[in-house]
Amino acid sequence: MTTEEKKDYSNVGSAIGCSNDGDPIIQVRNVRKWYQVNKAIPFFGKVDWLKAVDDVSFDVRAGKTIGLVGESGCGKTTTAKMVLGLENPSADGEAEVGEIFFQGENINELTTAGKREMRRSVQAVFQDPWSSLNPRMRVNTIISEPLEINTTMTKQERDTRAGDLLAEVGLNPYQGNLYPHEFSGGQRQRIGIARALALNPKLIVLDEPVSALDVSIRAQIMNLLVDLQNEHDLAYILIAHNLATVRYMCHRTAVMYLGVVQEYGDTEEIFAQPTHLYTNALISAALPSHPDIERDEIVLPGEVVSPVNPPDGDVFMTRTPLPVRKNHKFTKERPPLVEVGKDHYVVETPWSTVTGHDLSELKLSVDQEMKSVDQEMK
Repeated sequence: MTTEEKKDYSNVGSAIGCSNDGDPIIQVRNVRKWYQVNKAIPFFGKVDWLKAVDDVSFDVRAGKTIGLVGESGCGKTTTAKMVLGLENPSADGEAEVGEIFFQGENINELTTAGKREMRRSVQAVFQDPWSSLNPRMRVNTIISEPLEINTTMTKQERDTRAGDLLAEVGLNPYQGNLYPHEFSGGQRQRIGIARALALNPKLIVLDEPVSALDVSIRAQIMNLLVDLQNEHDLAYILIAHNLATVRYMCHRTAVMYLGVVQEYGDTEEIFAQPTHLYTNALISAALPSHPDIERDEIVLPGEVVSPVNPPDGDVFMTRTPLPVRKNHKFTKERPPLVEVGKDHYVVETPWSTVTGHDLSELKLSVDQEMKSVDQEMK
């Protein structure tokens, strides 16, 4: 009996809230994804950069789930695309683009065999279960296509494997002869999950896997994903807007705003003691689990800053209801994550955390500001 070769993580850099303990499958270190949106005229003007992801770090371990949450456009999906290899990290040539490691190896330095192993080991389940399935292919063919490309299995073996996967996700094997349009939305998402499982992956990226489904179906799909994780020791990266989904499924959570992680750590710790104002605003905007639960709503003033040439300092300072000291160093330089509790990290500035502030007063001040804006418009 052979044992799996011990992975070497010595070349993986350190990052706040991250470590090499537990043999992580994916390690993201200070990754950036900047898109050039114009070309500067020589000796005149400057190049503008859309900073979709800016200095993001996290680890993903076997049997664990990390959730990426935040408003639309905050960089969640772009981060996931870089993990999947669909996008490459990039910056302006001066800032470091960061690194992504697969089982301790930089993905840019993987051998041909290493790249093949990573493609087999990292799969995805997409948001829309209709558009992610080929309408001209039978379900058996959809599920067995990864096996045809990546293995030497015969057609009979592939069909048998497809039937077993359908049964594993709660469908009948005979349904493999049907087309995607003959299934409901929840059933189509089960097919997408079966396809992702075909190659026995170690990590699955879940890009809003339940947001397009009816509320009555969401719990079934979430329970299925949790059961599959426990059975196969799968790691998940979950992208979601629904905080109830994140709290139910995720062991760790990264709250992102404008491409930057604002709060990161143990999920229950973050939900029990949300420290960043943005995290509190997201939680207050979510529907409570019971209609009798009263919750102060925090409405952030202003609009989300354009990701094109965002502020050099704290990107959240234009949305905070608290006063910003213009001469503070974090108006000019990016504040780091700071440990505020056990496995709990937050971007801590005088205007970005709720420490020392009453949330009800914040709500009142924001409401008054919104009312004054309304009066000015009238």
